Amino acid sequence: MLSMHPAILLLGVIIFAFAVNIPLGYLRQNYEKFSFGWYFYVHISIPVIIYLRVKAGFSWHYIPLTLAGAFAGQFLGGRINKRRSRYD
Repeated sequence: MLSMHPAILLLGVIIFAFAVNIPLGYLRQNYEKFSFGWYFYVHISIPVIIYLRVKAGFSWHYIPLTLAGAFAGQFLGGRINKRRSRYD
């Protein structure tokens, strides 16, 4: 197996967290805040992100970075939904 530089690997996990959460943030926007659907779309990607972070060999110290990527994806997805809804 090819070994990757840790910074590139970490960047890949963060970008993955961001990219996966864009559609989830888009879908989350259709649910009332704090409803089951809202919680589902906010949290469904977390087990996969944790798995990737652990398999990549990063400790819990990197959780804020992956969380920031996930949050940014949720935010962007929600903004896209709001803008599309405005023009419908």
